[in-house]
Amino acid sequence: MRRRPLPGDLAGADLRARALRVDHAGELAAVRILEGQLAVLGDAPAAAPIREMAAQERRHLETFERLVARHRVRPTVLAPLWRAVGFALGAASALAGPRAAMACTAAVEEAIETHYARQIAALEADPDADREDGEDGGERRLSAVLRAFRDDEIAHRDAARAHGADAAPAPLGALVRGGCRAAIRLSERF
Repeated sequence: MRRRPLPGDLAGADLRARALRVDHAGELAAVRILEGQLAVLGDAPAAAPIREMAAQERRHLETFERLVARHRVRPTVLAPLWRAVGFALGAASALAGPRAAMACTAAVEEAIETHYARQIAALEADPDADREDGEDGGERRLSAVLRAFRDDEIAHRDAARAHGADAAPAPLGALVRGGCRAAIRLSERF
């Protein structure tokens, strides 16, 4: 069931711009978190699934870089901060061990899954915001792009859990999820 728009809700191009801005920032941070983890883990066996996730996150980032440019959306001014914080978070979690690195990844993906679900619902409720012209000239929906990326994020979360994320201390996940939610709110606005 779609919710009715509330006063102050964004619509059309403004809604699309906000979605693209924050999602570009999120994928940038995700790439940097995984790069930080890989910098610490090197060739350890725990690095293999992280390398696979990083390749997918780079493809997501490339997609958002194209969409931000195509729609002339200003990226968040906080991008330099997210680059640094993302790498530091990834490195710190990996320094705490492979399970902590996986717990960090699982927590990030949980926050992003929830975020994408909200965006998909908002975009589907506003066809003008959801319209996205494909590079092939055909029309597609931004919500379809987000749905595919959300599915990848769910797979990353599940892979992190399969590689020991649930064995890490619980406060780590809660802290990372809270940080992600704060970063999302800031990136939407700035």
